[in-house]
Amino acid sequence: MPKGQKGMYIKKEQIPLLIINSLGIIVFAFVFLNRQNYEFIIYLAVIVFFLLLILFTNRKINYPMSLLWGLTLWAFMHMAGGGIYISGHKIYEIMILKLIGEPYNIFRYDQLVHIIGFGVSTLLMYHLLRPLLKPDLKRWTALSIVVVMAGLGVGALNEIIEFIATVIVPETGVGGYINTSLDLVSDMIGAIIAIIYIQITDKN
Repeated sequence: MPKGQKGMYIKKEQIPLLIINSLGIIVFAFVFLNRQNYEFIIYLAVIVFFLLLILFTNRKINYPMSLLWGLTLWAFMHMAGGGIYISGHKIYEIMILKLIGEPYNIFRYDQLVHIIGFGVSTLLMYHLLRPLLKPDLKRWTALSIVVVMAGLGVGALNEIIEFIATVIVPETGVGGYINTSLDLVSDMIGAIIAIIYIQITDKN
């Protein structure tokens, strides 16, 4: 690779992923614009931003394919949650398994997306941070704390984006304090699952 080469870069094995993500963004953009769902247009813009960020850092960072597929799954689950309706209800509003009723409504599709999404985000933080840590911080306990907190930081950023969406689009269905708190709890569950997965699979 020529020294100092910059710009977007796509590896051969990543081309199917790029095609799938691009088609998904185009289809859901049409759906959201047709329904005047400007809240999810904002989320689509965030997804496009991170897609470009990956493409621009692809030369320097060796993203595992499993991680990229996980991010793709998360993006599609999120877009489907706001764009597909079943019996007049957005998928995001659907209860998968009624463990707890009002006002918490556990276990909903929304919470599943947070667990998967921020589990994947924690894996991403691990992949990005581990090479940068000092050797004494690579011990399991210290590394786990750093990576889980980094994953939860991404979850907090997501809640800030949702807050911005409520300011720009007041009729958004993001929800109130309980919804935000349950989102953060779901993020933590996903982060803990991710760190357990890392402990089991990473032998370095």
